[in-house]
Amino acid sequence: MRAFQRARGVRETGACDEHTWRALVEASWRLGDRLLVLTSPNLRGDDVAELQSRLARIGFDCGRVDGIFGPQTSQALADFQANCGLAADGVCGQESLAVLHRVSGQTGSGPGVATLRDRERLRDAPPSLASLRVVVGQFGGLSTITRHVARDLRAHGAKVVSLDEPDAVAQAQAANHFAAHVYVGLESSTSDESIVHHYRVPTFESLGGRALASWLARELRGAGLRVADACGMRLPVLRETRMPAVLMLLGPVQDVTAAAPEVAAAIVAALRGWAVAPSVTVG
Repeated sequence: MRAFQRARGVRETGACDEHTWRALVEASWRLGDRLLVLTSPNLRGDDVAELQSRLARIGFDCGRVDGIFGPQTSQALADFQANCGLAADGVCGQESLAVLHRVSGQTGSGPGVATLRDRERLRDAPPSLASLRVVVGQFGGLSTITRHVARDLRAHGAKVVSLDEPDAVAQAQAANHFAAHVYVGLESSTSDESIVHHYRVPTFESLGGRALASWLARELRGAGLRVADACGMRLPVLRETRMPAVLMLLGPVQDVTAAAPEVAAAIVAALRGWAVAPSVTVG
């Protein structure tokens, strides 16, 4: 179980919790097992991720490879179908799959257009902290730090929304609705070592999220915390957000809250550095 959790980028608990069960269900789907069509709620699974990866490699932009069949994936599929002389209905059935396999089989194994679009968005991002739209969310026990961070960011001119919602998907949806440039999540940890996560799956990694995670790790170490190397994960709040996003697991919680002003200052400093160089990973 732990090996599966590690491979899927979910919390390595060794127990079949809700997130692990969902990951198991999604991993059971293979491209061609079912009709893929835009529904509410959206279809999710490895078959969707494979479709997104194949479309991205031949130049049709589904957005990030997240295994969620949303409107952007449906539109990318319809564009592919139109280019191939198929009915552009955004439905992935056997006819579309046959053409997709034939066309995508002639491409390489690179990351595709999703990564290129990600780089373009980072180049077009606001170059200063004062221009950023930031969502700061926390998942219990760290409200003091989030208040400090939000206050300091607003003092620097950033537009900030603070979230104190236990549901990770609800936080992600709020960040998407706000059209945030970046999402910063905080969660308390019982560990003596903190860690910063960004979004990563085998076929896609958020460049901006990885860079911000590295900035945060460096600044938090400067604030006196023990911080592990930044790590890519598929955690719900990172998967559902549509902007560079990080989730910091900060611990031990008593020490972190006691140093709330210093920790908040480190987070703001990391965001300031990241805004200037949003694709640069620092040591």
